[in-house]
Amino acid sequence: MLESGLNRKKLARGITRLSWVWLLGRAFIRLVRNRKRNRRRVVLSALALVVVPLGASMAMAATDPAIVDTDDGALRGAVASDHRTFSGIPFAAPPVDNLRWQAPQPAVPWSGIRDATRPGSMCAQVGWVDGKAAQIGSEDCLYLNVTTPSRGTGLPVMVWIPGGGFVQGAGDQYDPARLAATGNVVVVTINYRLDALGFLDDPDFGDDPDAGNYGLADQQAALRWVRHNIASFGGDPGNVTVFGQSAGAFSICAHLVAPASRALFDKAIIQSGPCGNSFVTADVARKRGKEVAARLGCATGDVATCLRAKPVNELVGIDGDHVFTSTDRLRDMPWTPVVGTPVLPEQPLQALRDGHAARVPLIQGATRDEMRPFVALDYDVKGTPVTEAEYPNIIRQVFGAKARLVLEKYPPSNYPSPGIALATVLTDAGRKVGACTTLPADTAAAARMPVYAYEFAQDDGLTIGDFPMGAAHSAELPYLFDGSFGSAPLPPTPDRQLLSQRLISYWAQFAKTGDPNNSEAPPWPAYHPGQPLLSIKAGSDGIGLVDLAREHQCPLWS
Repeated sequence: MLESGLNRKKLARGITRLSWVWLLGRAFIRLVRNRKRNRRRVVLSALALVVVPLGASMAMAATDPAIVDTDDGALRGAVASDHRTFSGIPFAAPPVDNLRWQAPQPAVPWSGIRDATRPGSMCAQVGWVDGKAAQIGSEDCLYLNVTTPSRGTGLPVMVWIPGGGFVQGAGDQYDPARLAATGNVVVVTINYRLDALGFLDDPDFGDDPDAGNYGLADQQAALRWVRHNIASFGGDPGNVTVFGQSAGAFSICAHLVAPASRALFDKAIIQSGPCGNSFVTADVARKRGKEVAARLGCATGDVATCLRAKPVNELVGIDGDHVFTSTDRLRDMPWTPVVGTPVLPEQPLQALRDGHAARVPLIQGATRDEMRPFVALDYDVKGTPVTEAEYPNIIRQVFGAKARLVLEKYPPSNYPSPGIALATVLTDAGRKVGACTTLPADTAAAARMPVYAYEFAQDDGLTIGDFPMGAAHSAELPYLFDGSFGSAPLPPTPDRQLLSQRLISYWAQFAKTGDPNNSEAPPWPAYHPGQPLLSIKAGSDGIGLVDLAREHQCPLWS
């Protein structure tokens, strides 16, 4: 598997670097758990259909809480005491064969009642099988899941876009039952095409406006499905909040700019994927696309037909030679949305500054120690922790002419280890995620829309090996979702339970009204440039204000 010149060792290292997205709860402590979990994953077969006359299914939907009617047919989900779950719902046709690298097409309607008690396949991606890098998932993957409170109509809707570096992840890795039931909101989690299948741009695709952004087009298709169908699940189609973390958050930044996304959502929550970062440009993406085609033996002739004939295992991970490291920027990642295209005409930060972005209420924030997992996976997990002698060389390599100032501001002697010092520098610099990349986007957005900015600062004492994670990338997710990524939940101490209640109350209230303030949590002031923003951590007094620019030395990075 993984042929066509793919460097297996480099790809395996890349997967380890990217697996920070899955490292939550116990998974931070034991990296092997991810590999075992992926080993157990299987591609689900086609969901069974229970054949029932259409009129009977509609009558049953009116009386049976497990049955819901959609535009494409009836579904039977699972009913719990405080919520209902409908899984594996197709929102588009399988993007296979001639539909590979095409805009998502409408789902094929069905008769009878479709089983919606199991998730659909994750999108094709590289994972671990028997300890080795291999393709998992399927191209037939455009499914979503709906979790809704047991009762209610006209409820706020929250659509979760999962992260994973645009090369990994799936909606069913997140269990939103607690968020839905406690927050009294309808939660939708979605899949979208990943890796080259979602973000390849090649000149031989012709004038296809979606080229390079098929994954974004999938997300738009899921949002259109929500507008058309969510009322059947108790949701308000006119009150939709998109929220996502990491690559999911970067996706939301793209949707703020994308003209075709404007009418598809009403509010946005951006977690650890700041809109101050830049996506790859069309010229760079097309050059990379030609390189990929050449590596696959499709450099001449009918390139598009040749690429569509390739087996999926040759495509997923094909750009493994470009797998990013902790010191790279977002636009150096192997795959991202492509800017300078009809789908995404300009960079998100520029669009916010120029007033070209959607004007919707916005929550945007980051964790305090975003980059610690990246550094741990890049150095310590490999058995080569950053030393005091190596630290200055890394800083010079990454920051060039600015290195002297960086070394003056961040001497390794001020930190528990040179690795922690490097992680602090990279967090503050925000080359992918981090504090000082969020502030310019907060400032630009606040000129035209309500913005609520935050820093998640909860340190749960987790480690990767001996490397302390602090409030690392993804640290907030266990407080919103149960058992994220198949990991065990954090031990439910009173302080953690209170923090989860508060975080859910903020997110759910924002989804309802566009303002997170509510009676269950301390006040959250709207963001104003130069003013402190909300710091979120456990404890009765754990929520307060923080001067983010001072804490992270942002003047150095502006």
